[in-house]
Amino acid sequence: MRILFIGEKPESVDFSDPALPPGLTAQKIHAGIDRALKDIAARGWQGELCLISPDDSGVREVEHRLASQSYDCVVVGGGIRVPPRRLMLFEALINVIHRSAPTAAIAFNTTPENTAEAAQRWQPRG
Repeated sequence: MRILFIGEKPESVDFSDPALPPGLTAQKIHAGIDRALKDIAARGWQGELCLISPDDSGVREVEHRLASQSYDCVVVGGGIRVPPRRLMLFEALINVIHRSAPTAAIAFNTTPENTAEAAQRWQPRG
């Protein structure tokens, strides 16, 4: 299974946003991403990380990535989904994924560490 894991660049996250867990830092996000990619590899899957800026360039980056490679599942990180001010970015990404990778499952994690579990929910059975 080939997975694209999309998240906001940790260095661009506004950690003062009350929608985010207290105590979250760029270092903690990077550590969680590293664990997620190791977990994906341990399951025998191919995982690719796509860290984006929270603007139109991020949407274009995802669109470019999806056009250049086929994925079985696209996991969208909580940092893009959770903060209310990211709603427009989240909607744009979902529409790009839907148009550019119509056969890929779309999954959502709650932390970087449970990215593989999010993808597992949508792995074809049998």
